[in-house]
Amino acid sequence: MSKKPIVFSLIHEQSIFMTAIMALLTFLAVLSLGIALSIGTGVIRWNTQWDLFATVQIMDTKNEKIIEKILNENKEKIIENNEVTTEQMKNLMRPWISGGGDVLEKYLPKMYEIKFKTDSDLEQLGKEIGKHARFLTHAQALKSSTSAGWKMIFISAFVLIMTLGAIGICISYIAKNTALLHRRELEILNQIGASDNFVARQMQKIIAKISIIASATGFLIATPVLLLIISTAHSARVGLMAMIDISGHGWLILMLVPIAIIIFAILITKRTTLNILKNN
Repeated sequence: MSKKPIVFSLIHEQSIFMTAIMALLTFLAVLSLGIALSIGTGVIRWNTQWDLFATVQIMDTKNEKIIEKILNENKEKIIENNEVTTEQMKNLMRPWISGGGDVLEKYLPKMYEIKFKTDSDLEQLGKEIGKHARFLTHAQALKSSTSAGWKMIFISAFVLIMTLGAIGICISYIAKNTALLHRRELEILNQIGASDNFVARQMQKIIAKISIIASATGFLIATPVLLLIISTAHSARVGLMAMIDISGHGWLILMLVPIAIIIFAILITKRTTLNILKNN
């Protein structure tokens, strides 16, 4: 009967600590990537929704007929042409202006909200209309909201990178600490002819088991939190926030995060263990 090879394992406190810390880091990684994906989806939907829209503001009444003529001559390039009524403008400005509605009416411009068929139509008519009235695309007007969305994506991506770095540092520390605690076992393994790769595989098996449990836990906790964030944003019904979401491909990418973390942990463990063995 052949003897089983001598192996070593993490002590109980180490296992609990590593499982907890990796579950937390996986939670942060999935959450940060999920937020980045959801906001990215919102920004894309937001831009697509308003790309072909523009507002025309006629400040001088003398130019009203000129603008009407331009719009009538280019009907084939326009999908929608809605004139914003004075009452609609009053309703939009009511939160900022109290009273004086009749006086305000004298200063309100005549406005059209137009949706064009193509980008080239928008650009061409925009130049022509801009000579006689103010032409403002919705993309330009909402540029600040889009910019804020991209900044939030970059922040989430930065948190994700920091989280992955923390996972690498944590695994390296645990592997190094374990090797030092089990120096005697390592010496015995070397004496019986065990290769460095064999020792590294023992550590990899231990870390893999912990990583699987921790990654699954972190993902399962992060998923309802992401759904809650998206639901809360939708209930707000405010601009870009109402557009955020995670597509089917996005959820697939999120499900790959725990798998990537497990593989990453196994590779880091092997590299760290082999470096320790070579230095010893």
